[in-house]
Amino acid sequence: MSIFPRISLKPEVTDYLRSVFLNDEVLAAVGHQEAECRFQKLLTCLSHPPSYTCVRASTHLAPLEEIRHKLGEELKKQMCSSSAEEASVQILPHPQIPDVLLLPVDGPRPVEQLSSEVVVGAQCGSAVLRGAHVFVPGIVASPKYMKAGDVVSVLSDLDGRCTRGATSFQGNRVFVGNGVAQIDRSGIFCTDEPAKGIGVRMVEPLYQSPSFDGVLPNMAFLQNLPSVVVGHVLGPRPGERILDMCAAPGGKTCHIAALMRDQGEVVALDRVRNKIDRIRQNAQMLHLRSIKAYCFNSTRAVSSDPTQGAEGPPFPPESFDRVLLDAPCSGLGQRPSMSCTWSLKEICSYQPLQRKLFHAAVRLLKKSGVLVYSTCTVTLAENEEQIAWALETFPCLTLQPQEPHIGAEGMLGAGLSPEQLRLLQRFSPELSWDQTGTAAPLPRRADGDTIGFFIAKFLKD
Repeated sequence: MSIFPRISLKPEVTDYLRSVFLNDEVLAAVGHQEAECRFQKLLTCLSHPPSYTCVRASTHLAPLEEIRHKLGEELKKQMCSSSAEEASVQILPHPQIPDVLLLPVDGPRPVEQLSSEVVVGAQCGSAVLRGAHVFVPGIVASPKYMKAGDVVSVLSDLDGRCTRGATSFQGNRVFVGNGVAQIDRSGIFCTDEPAKGIGVRMVEPLYQSPSFDGVLPNMAFLQNLPSVVVGHVLGPRPGERILDMCAAPGGKTCHIAALMRDQGEVVALDRVRNKIDRIRQNAQMLHLRSIKAYCFNSTRAVSSDPTQGAEGPPFPPESFDRVLLDAPCSGLGQRPSMSCTWSLKEICSYQPLQRKLFHAAVRLLKKSGVLVYSTCTVTLAENEEQIAWALETFPCLTLQPQEPHIGAEGMLGAGLSPEQLRLLQRFSPELSWDQTGTAAPLPRRADGDTIGFFIAKFLKD
Protein backbone atom coordinates (compact mmCIF):
# COMPACT_ATOMS: atom_id res chain seq x y z
CA MET A 1 0.00 0.00 0.00
CA SER A 2 1.27 3.48 -0.88
CA ILE A 3 1.00 5.94 2.00
CA PHE A 4 3.96 8.21 1.24
CA PRO A 5 4.43 10.49 -1.77
CA ARG A 6 6.86 9.37 -4.46
CA ILE A 7 10.53 9.98 -3.76
CA SER A 8 11.30 13.71 -4.01
CA LEU A 9 13.94 14.36 -6.70
CA LYS A 10 15.15 17.44 -8.51
CA PRO A 11 13.18 17.82 -11.77
CA GLU A 12 16.35 17.31 -13.85
CA VAL A 13 17.00 14.00 -12.07
CA THR A 14 13.41 12.83 -12.57
CA ASP A 15 13.66 13.64 -16.29
CA TYR A 16 16.97 11.79 -16.52
CA LEU A 17 15.61 8.68 -14.83
CA ARG A 18 12.51 8.75 -17.03
CA SER A 19 14.75 8.78 -20.11
CA VAL A 20 16.58 5.74 -18.66
CA PHE A 21 13.45 3.71 -17.95
CA LEU A 22 11.77 4.79 -21.20
CA ASN A 23 14.79 4.24 -23.47
CA ASP A 24 14.28 3.06 -27.06
CA GLU A 25 15.06 -0.61 -26.33
CA VAL A 26 12.57 -0.73 -23.44
CA LEU A 27 9.88 1.06 -25.44
CA ALA A 28 10.29 -1.37 -28.34
CA ALA A 29 9.97 -4.33 -25.95
CA VAL A 30 7.10 -3.33 -23.64
CA GLY A 31 5.54 -0.20 -25.09
CA HIS A 32 5.26 3.35 -23.74
CA GLN A 33 2.37 2.74 -21.33
CA GLU A 34 4.03 -0.21 -19.54
CA ALA A 35 7.42 1.55 -19.42
CA GLU A 36 5.87 4.69 -17.90
CA CYS A 37 3.92 2.55 -15.42
CA ARG A 38 7.11 0.81 -14.28
CA PHE A 39 8.88 4.13 -13.85
CA GLN A 40 6.08 5.58 -11.72
CA LYS A 41 6.04 2.42 -9.59
CA LEU A 42 9.80 2.78 -9.07
CA LEU A 43 9.42 6.35 -7.78
CA THR A 44 6.65 5.18 -5.43
CA CYS A 45 8.27 2.05 -4.04
CA LEU A 46 11.60 3.81 -3.36
CA SER A 47 9.90 5.96 -0.70
CA HIS A 48 8.49 2.89 1.09
CA PRO A 49 10.37 0.25 3.11
CA PRO A 50 10.48 -3.39 1.96
CA SER A 51 7.85 -5.63 3.55
CA TYR A 52 10.41 -7.62 5.55
CA THR A 53 13.66 -7.36 7.49
CA CYS A 54 16.59 -9.43 6.21
CA VAL A 55 19.07 -10.86 8.72
CA ARG A 56 22.32 -12.56 7.72
CA ALA A 57 23.02 -15.27 10.25
CA SER A 58 26.60 -15.99 11.34
CA THR A 59 26.44 -19.64 10.32
CA HIS A 60 30.23 -19.90 10.68
CA LEU A 61 29.61 -19.61 14.45
CA ALA A 62 26.40 -21.62 14.89
CA PRO A 63 23.80 -23.54 12.83
CA LEU A 64 21.00 -21.48 11.26
CA GLU A 65 18.28 -23.12 13.37
CA GLU A 66 20.15 -22.36 16.58
CA ILE A 67 20.52 -18.70 15.58
CA ARG A 68 16.88 -18.58 14.54
CA HIS A 69 15.81 -19.92 17.95
CA LYS A 70 18.06 -17.52 19.89
CA LEU A 71 16.88 -14.59 17.82
CA GLY A 72 13.26 -15.53 18.49
CA GLU A 73 13.91 -15.66 22.23
CA GLU A 74 15.69 -12.28 22.24
CA LEU A 75 12.97 -10.56 20.22
CA LYS A 76 10.29 -12.11 22.43
CA LYS A 77 11.97 -10.54 25.48
CA GLN A 78 12.09 -7.20 23.66
CA MET A 79 8.39 -7.34 22.82
CA CYS A 80 7.41 -8.40 26.33
CA SER A 81 9.25 -5.42 27.79
CA SER A 82 7.51 -3.00 25.41
CA SER A 83 3.85 -2.17 25.03
CA ALA A 84 3.46 -4.58 22.12
CA GLU A 85 0.40 -6.76 22.41
CA GLU A 86 1.85 -9.89 20.84
CA ALA A 87 4.98 -11.45 22.29
CA SER A 88 5.88 -13.45 19.20
CA VAL A 89 7.58 -12.75 15.91
CA GLN A 90 7.72 -14.78 12.74
CA ILE A 91 11.24 -15.71 11.60
CA LEU A 92 11.56 -17.68 8.38
CA PRO A 93 14.64 -19.10 6.64
CA HIS A 94 15.09 -18.08 3.00
CA PRO A 95 14.44 -21.14 0.80
CA GLN A 96 17.50 -20.57 -1.43
CA ILE A 97 20.03 -18.68 0.69
CA PRO A 98 21.31 -20.81 3.58
CA ASP A 99 22.38 -17.98 5.90
CA VAL A 100 19.37 -15.65 5.59
CA LEU A 101 16.45 -15.21 7.99
CA LEU A 102 13.40 -13.13 7.05
CA LEU A 103 11.12 -11.24 9.42
CA PRO A 104 7.87 -9.70 8.14
CA VAL A 105 7.29 -5.97 8.65
CA ASP A 106 3.81 -4.98 9.80
CA GLY A 107 2.70 -1.86 7.98
CA PRO A 108 1.48 0.59 7.14
CA ARG A 109 -0.47 0.57 10.41
CA PRO A 110 -3.34 2.90 11.42
CA VAL A 111 -1.50 5.30 13.73
CA GLU A 112 -3.05 8.65 14.67
CA GLN A 113 -0.79 11.68 14.43
CA LEU A 114 -0.51 13.81 17.60
CA SER A 115 -0.20 17.58 17.99
CA SER A 116 3.15 17.35 19.83
CA GLU A 117 5.79 16.83 17.11
CA VAL A 118 9.47 15.91 17.00
CA VAL A 119 11.15 16.52 13.62
CA VAL A 120 14.06 14.31 12.55
CA GLY A 121 16.40 14.30 9.55
CA ALA A 122 15.49 12.28 6.47
CA GLN A 123 18.13 9.62 7.20
CA CYS A 124 16.82 9.16 10.73
CA GLY A 125 13.24 8.98 9.41
CA SER A 126 14.22 6.23 7.00
CA ALA A 127 15.86 4.28 9.84
CA VAL A 128 12.65 4.54 11.88
CA LEU A 129 10.75 2.98 8.97
CA ARG A 130 13.17 0.03 9.14
CA GLY A 131 12.56 -0.55 12.86
CA ALA A 132 14.98 1.83 14.61
CA HIS A 133 14.28 4.15 17.53
CA VAL A 134 15.12 7.85 17.19
CA PHE A 135 18.64 8.58 18.37
CA VAL A 136 19.39 12.05 19.70
CA PRO A 137 21.72 13.19 16.85
CA GLY A 138 18.84 12.66 14.38
CA ILE A 139 16.51 15.15 16.13
CA VAL A 140 16.38 18.63 14.58
CA ALA A 141 13.27 20.10 16.24
CA SER A 142 11.06 19.42 19.27
CA PRO A 143 8.28 21.09 21.25
CA LYS A 144 9.47 24.02 23.39
CA TYR A 145 8.66 22.36 26.71
CA MET A 146 9.24 18.70 25.81
CA LYS A 147 10.16 16.53 28.81
CA ALA A 148 11.25 12.91 29.09
CA GLY A 149 8.13 10.75 29.17
CA ASP A 150 6.10 12.93 26.78
CA VAL A 151 4.29 11.09 23.99
CA VAL A 152 5.21 12.69 20.65
CA SER A 153 4.71 12.17 16.93
CA VAL A 154 7.85 11.81 14.82
CA LEU A 155 8.03 13.50 11.42
CA SER A 156 10.81 13.29 8.85
CA ASP A 157 12.16 16.48 7.25
CA LEU A 158 12.43 15.45 3.60
CA ASP A 159 14.38 18.39 2.22
CA GLY A 160 16.70 19.18 5.13
CA ARG A 161 15.13 22.63 5.56
CA CYS A 162 14.33 22.48 9.28
CA THR A 163 16.57 24.69 11.45
CA ARG A 164 18.26 22.71 14.21
CA GLY A 165 16.74 23.59 17.57
CA ALA A 166 13.44 24.84 16.12
CA THR A 167 10.25 24.33 18.18
CA SER A 168 8.10 23.59 15.13
CA PHE A 169 8.42 23.03 11.38
CA GLN A 170 5.79 23.22 8.64
CA GLY A 171 7.96 22.36 5.63
CA ASN A 172 8.00 19.21 3.50
CA ARG A 173 7.72 16.41 6.06
CA VAL A 174 6.04 13.05 6.58
CA PHE A 175 4.69 11.30 9.65
CA VAL A 176 6.50 8.04 10.56
CA GLY A 177 4.95 7.15 13.91
CA ASN A 178 4.59 7.95 17.61
CA GLY A 179 7.01 7.46 20.47
CA VAL A 180 7.96 8.44 24.01
CA ALA A 181 10.63 11.10 24.56
CA GLN A 182 13.57 9.75 26.55
CA ILE A 183 15.23 13.11 27.17
CA ASP A 184 14.21 16.71 27.85
CA ARG A 185 14.52 19.25 25.05
CA SER A 186 17.27 21.01 27.01
CA GLY A 187 19.30 17.78 27.02
CA ILE A 188 19.20 17.73 23.21
CA PHE A 189 19.88 21.33 22.22
CA CYS A 190 21.26 23.12 25.30
CA THR A 191 24.37 21.12 26.17
CA ASP A 192 28.07 21.72 25.59
CA GLU A 193 28.69 18.06 24.73
CA PRO A 194 26.70 16.45 21.87
CA ALA A 195 24.02 14.22 23.41
CA LYS A 196 23.93 10.52 22.57
CA GLY A 197 21.58 7.57 22.98
CA ILE A 198 17.90 7.14 22.24
CA GLY A 199 15.96 10.40 22.08
CA VAL A 200 12.53 8.96 21.26
CA ARG A 201 11.60 5.34 21.86
CA MET A 202 9.13 4.37 19.13
CA VAL A 203 5.98 2.70 20.48
CA GLU A 204 3.62 3.17 17.53
CA PRO A 205 5.67 3.22 14.32
CA LEU A 206 3.85 3.29 11.00
CA TYR A 207 5.89 0.22 10.05
CA GLN A 208 6.40 -2.21 12.94
CA SER A 209 9.56 -4.31 12.89
CA PRO A 210 11.90 -5.39 15.69
CA SER A 211 14.70 -3.15 16.86
CA PHE A 212 18.03 -4.96 16.54
CA ASP A 213 19.94 -2.53 18.75
CA GLY A 214 22.16 -4.81 20.87
CA VAL A 215 20.36 -8.00 19.78
CA LEU A 216 22.77 -10.92 19.16
CA PRO A 217 25.39 -8.60 17.59
CA ASN A 218 27.72 -11.45 16.60
CA MET A 219 24.96 -13.81 15.42
CA ALA A 220 22.46 -11.67 13.51
CA PHE A 221 23.70 -9.03 11.05
CA LEU A 222 21.16 -6.71 9.42
CA GLN A 223 21.84 -6.65 5.68
CA ASN A 224 19.75 -6.06 2.58
CA LEU A 225 18.98 -9.30 0.74
CA PRO A 226 20.79 -8.39 -2.51
CA SER A 227 23.91 -7.52 -0.48
CA VAL A 228 23.90 -11.05 0.93
CA VAL A 229 23.39 -12.50 -2.55
CA VAL A 230 26.60 -10.73 -3.69
CA GLY A 231 28.75 -12.80 -1.32
CA HIS A 232 27.27 -16.06 -2.56
CA VAL A 233 27.65 -15.01 -6.21
CA LEU A 234 31.33 -14.25 -5.60
CA GLY A 235 31.63 -17.86 -4.39
CA PRO A 236 34.69 -17.59 -2.10
CA ARG A 237 36.44 -20.84 -1.18
CA PRO A 238 38.63 -21.72 1.81
CA GLY A 239 42.30 -20.92 1.26
CA GLU A 240 41.78 -18.26 -1.40
CA ARG A 241 43.01 -14.67 -1.35
CA ILE A 242 40.17 -12.25 -2.00
CA LEU A 243 40.02 -8.46 -2.42
CA ASP A 244 37.07 -6.29 -1.39
CA MET A 245 37.95 -3.00 -3.09
CA CYS A 246 35.41 -0.60 -1.53
CA ALA A 247 34.71 -2.45 1.66
CA ALA A 248 33.14 -0.12 4.24
CA PRO A 249 31.22 -0.68 6.43
CA GLY A 250 32.36 -4.29 6.07
CA GLY A 251 29.16 -6.32 5.85
CA LYS A 252 30.17 -7.98 2.59
CA THR A 253 33.79 -8.33 3.75
CA CYS A 254 32.73 -10.27 6.83
CA HIS A 255 30.30 -12.36 4.80
CA ILE A 256 33.08 -13.36 2.39
CA ALA A 257 35.33 -14.41 5.30
CA ALA A 258 32.48 -16.38 6.87
CA LEU A 259 31.73 -18.19 3.58
CA MET A 260 35.43 -19.16 3.42
CA ARG A 261 35.10 -20.55 6.97
CA ASP A 262 37.74 -17.95 7.92
CA GLN A 263 40.37 -19.92 6.01
CA GLY A 264 42.42 -17.81 3.60
CA GLU A 265 42.79 -14.05 3.38
CA VAL A 266 40.26 -11.29 2.74
CA VAL A 267 41.86 -7.92 2.01
CA ALA A 268 39.52 -4.97 2.59
CA LEU A 269 40.33 -1.51 1.24
CA ASP A 270 38.59 1.82 1.83
CA ARG A 271 39.68 5.45 1.59
CA VAL A 272 38.20 6.61 4.91
CA ARG A 273 40.16 5.86 8.09
CA ASN A 274 37.26 5.61 10.55
CA LYS A 275 35.44 3.25 8.18
CA ILE A 276 38.44 0.93 8.29
CA ASP A 277 38.18 0.94 12.07
CA ARG A 278 34.51 -0.07 11.71
CA ILE A 279 35.46 -3.01 9.46
CA ARG A 280 38.02 -4.20 12.02
CA GLN A 281 35.47 -3.90 14.82
CA ASN A 282 32.92 -5.94 12.85
CA ALA A 283 35.52 -8.59 12.06
CA GLN A 284 36.49 -8.84 15.72
CA MET A 285 32.87 -9.04 16.85
CA LEU A 286 32.20 -11.87 14.36
CA HIS A 287 35.40 -13.73 15.37
CA LEU A 288 36.87 -13.47 11.86
CA ARG A 289 40.68 -13.44 11.78
CA SER A 290 41.22 -13.76 8.02
CA ILE A 291 40.32 -10.11 7.32
CA LYS A 292 43.09 -7.53 6.77
CA ALA A 293 41.77 -3.99 6.39
CA TYR A 294 43.78 -1.07 4.99
CA CYS A 295 43.02 2.62 4.47
CA PHE A 296 43.86 2.95 0.78
CA ASN A 297 42.51 4.31 -2.51
CA SER A 298 41.66 1.24 -4.60
CA THR A 299 42.18 3.08 -7.89
CA ARG A 300 45.90 3.02 -6.97
CA ALA A 301 45.95 -0.51 -5.58
CA VAL A 302 48.09 -1.98 -8.40
CA SER A 303 51.82 -1.74 -7.75
CA SER A 304 54.09 -0.51 -10.54
CA ASP A 305 56.79 -2.72 -9.03
CA PRO A 306 55.97 -6.38 -9.72
CA THR A 307 58.61 -7.48 -7.22
CA GLN A 308 57.04 -5.59 -4.33
CA GLY A 309 56.81 -7.93 -1.37
CA ALA A 310 54.98 -5.75 1.16
CA GLU A 311 51.94 -7.29 2.79
CA GLY A 312 49.66 -4.30 2.26
CA PRO A 313 48.68 -2.19 -0.75
CA PRO A 314 49.59 -1.51 -3.47
CA PHE A 315 49.69 -5.11 -4.71
CA PRO A 316 51.45 -6.72 -7.70
CA PRO A 317 49.22 -7.57 -10.66
CA GLU A 318 47.33 -10.89 -10.47
CA SER A 319 47.47 -11.04 -6.67
CA PHE A 320 43.91 -12.22 -5.98
CA ASP A 321 41.77 -15.27 -6.73
CA ARG A 322 38.55 -13.24 -6.56
CA VAL A 323 37.77 -9.53 -6.48
CA LEU A 324 34.59 -7.83 -5.29
CA LEU A 325 34.04 -4.36 -6.73
CA ASP A 326 30.98 -3.13 -4.83
CA ALA A 327 31.39 0.26 -6.42
CA PRO A 328 30.65 3.72 -5.04
CA CYS A 329 27.45 4.76 -6.82
CA SER A 330 24.56 7.21 -6.85
CA GLY A 331 22.63 4.95 -4.44
CA LEU A 332 19.27 5.50 -6.12
CA GLY A 333 18.11 1.99 -5.26
CA GLN A 334 18.13 2.49 -1.50
CA ARG A 335 14.81 2.05 0.33
CA PRO A 336 13.13 3.72 2.02
CA SER A 337 14.35 7.00 0.56
CA MET A 338 11.75 9.74 0.48
CA SER A 339 14.04 12.44 -0.82
CA CYS A 340 17.28 12.83 -2.76
CA THR A 341 18.58 16.38 -3.05
CA TRP A 342 21.45 15.59 -5.40
CA SER A 343 21.86 17.40 -8.71
CA LEU A 344 22.04 15.55 -12.02
CA LYS A 345 25.77 16.31 -12.14
CA GLU A 346 26.23 14.52 -8.81
CA ILE A 347 24.09 11.57 -9.90
CA CYS A 348 26.15 11.17 -13.08
CA SER A 349 29.57 11.67 -11.46
CA TYR A 350 30.28 8.04 -10.52
CA GLN A 351 30.80 6.37 -13.90
CA PRO A 352 34.44 7.57 -14.40
CA LEU A 353 35.43 6.46 -10.88
CA GLN A 354 33.79 3.07 -11.39
CA ARG A 355 35.81 2.59 -14.59
CA LYS A 356 39.08 3.49 -12.85
CA LEU A 357 38.26 0.89 -10.20
CA PHE A 358 37.40 -1.64 -12.93
CA HIS A 359 40.84 -1.18 -14.52
CA ALA A 360 42.52 -1.85 -11.17
CA ALA A 361 40.27 -4.83 -10.42
CA VAL A 362 41.06 -6.58 -13.70
CA ARG A 363 44.79 -6.07 -13.26
CA LEU A 364 44.75 -7.39 -9.69
CA LEU A 365 42.75 -10.51 -10.61
CA LYS A 366 44.56 -13.75 -11.39
CA LYS A 367 43.92 -15.59 -14.64
CA SER A 368 40.85 -17.82 -14.23
CA GLY A 369 39.83 -15.57 -11.33
CA VAL A 370 36.34 -14.23 -10.62
CA LEU A 371 35.35 -10.56 -10.56
CA VAL A 372 31.96 -9.46 -9.21
CA TYR A 373 30.74 -5.91 -9.86
CA SER A 374 27.76 -4.56 -7.92
CA THR A 375 25.94 -1.30 -7.16
CA CYS A 376 22.89 -0.22 -5.17
CA THR A 377 21.55 2.06 -7.88
CA VAL A 378 19.07 1.83 -10.77
CA THR A 379 20.71 3.79 -13.61
CA LEU A 380 21.88 2.21 -16.86
CA ALA A 381 25.09 4.27 -16.88
CA GLU A 382 26.35 2.68 -13.66
CA ASN A 383 25.06 -0.82 -14.38
CA GLU A 384 24.43 -2.35 -17.81
CA GLU A 385 26.37 0.35 -19.68
CA GLN A 386 29.37 -0.36 -17.47
CA ILE A 387 29.11 -4.05 -18.34
CA ALA A 388 28.97 -3.31 -22.08
CA TRP A 389 32.01 -1.04 -21.67
CA ALA A 390 33.91 -3.64 -19.61
CA LEU A 391 33.30 -6.44 -22.12
CA GLU A 392 34.60 -4.20 -24.92
CA THR A 393 37.54 -2.83 -22.92
CA PHE A 394 38.72 -6.12 -21.39
CA PRO A 395 38.56 -8.99 -23.93
CA CYS A 396 39.81 -11.29 -21.13
CA LEU A 397 36.47 -10.93 -19.28
CA THR A 398 33.43 -13.12 -19.94
CA LEU A 399 30.08 -12.94 -18.16
CA GLN A 400 29.22 -15.91 -15.96
CA PRO A 401 25.97 -17.38 -14.58
CA GLN A 402 25.11 -16.30 -11.03
CA GLU A 403 24.06 -18.53 -8.16
CA PRO A 404 21.68 -17.75 -6.59
CA HIS A 405 19.83 -15.76 -9.25
CA ILE A 406 16.66 -14.51 -7.55
CA GLY A 407 16.49 -11.02 -9.08
CA ALA A 408 15.40 -10.03 -12.59
CA GLU A 409 17.69 -10.06 -15.62
CA GLY A 410 19.54 -6.98 -16.82
CA MET A 411 17.68 -3.97 -18.19
CA LEU A 412 17.39 -3.19 -21.89
CA GLY A 413 19.07 -0.05 -23.19
CA ALA A 414 22.81 -0.70 -23.19
CA GLY A 415 22.99 -2.77 -26.38
CA LEU A 416 23.67 -6.06 -24.58
CA SER A 417 22.37 -9.29 -26.11
CA PRO A 418 19.46 -11.23 -24.55
CA GLU A 419 21.97 -13.93 -23.49
CA GLN A 420 24.16 -11.34 -21.75
CA LEU A 421 21.17 -9.73 -20.01
CA ARG A 422 20.07 -13.11 -18.64
CA LEU A 423 23.49 -13.52 -17.01
CA LEU A 424 23.09 -10.22 -15.14
CA GLN A 425 21.04 -9.80 -11.98
CA ARG A 426 19.07 -6.59 -11.46
CA PHE A 427 16.87 -6.33 -8.38
CA SER A 428 13.94 -4.27 -9.67
CA PRO A 429 11.31 -3.71 -6.94
CA GLU A 430 9.07 -1.82 -9.36
CA LEU A 431 8.41 -5.03 -11.33
CA SER A 432 6.54 -6.57 -8.39
CA TRP A 433 5.46 -3.47 -6.47
CA ASP A 434 1.71 -4.16 -6.89
CA GLN A 435 2.13 -7.91 -6.32
CA THR A 436 3.81 -7.86 -2.90
CA GLY A 437 0.72 -7.86 -0.71
CA THR A 438 0.76 -9.67 2.59
CA ALA A 439 -1.24 -12.52 1.05
CA ALA A 440 1.86 -13.71 -0.82
CA PRO A 441 4.22 -16.02 1.13
CA LEU A 442 7.05 -14.03 2.70
CA PRO A 443 9.94 -15.79 0.88
CA ARG A 444 8.29 -15.09 -2.49
CA ARG A 445 7.69 -11.45 -1.56
CA ALA A 446 11.26 -11.08 -0.33
CA ASP A 447 12.89 -11.86 -3.69
CA GLY A 448 11.00 -9.05 -5.43
CA ASP A 449 10.44 -6.46 -2.70
CA THR A 450 14.09 -5.46 -2.29
CA ILE A 451 16.21 -2.37 -2.63
CA GLY A 452 17.26 -1.56 -6.19
CA PHE A 453 20.53 -3.41 -6.81
CA PHE A 454 22.72 -4.77 -9.62
CA ILE A 455 25.21 -7.65 -9.86
CA ALA A 456 27.48 -8.87 -12.68
CA LYS A 457 29.92 -11.79 -12.47
CA PHE A 458 32.97 -12.16 -14.74
CA LEU A 459 35.63 -14.79 -15.34
CA LYS A 460 39.08 -13.61 -16.39
CA ASP A 461 40.23 -15.89 -19.21
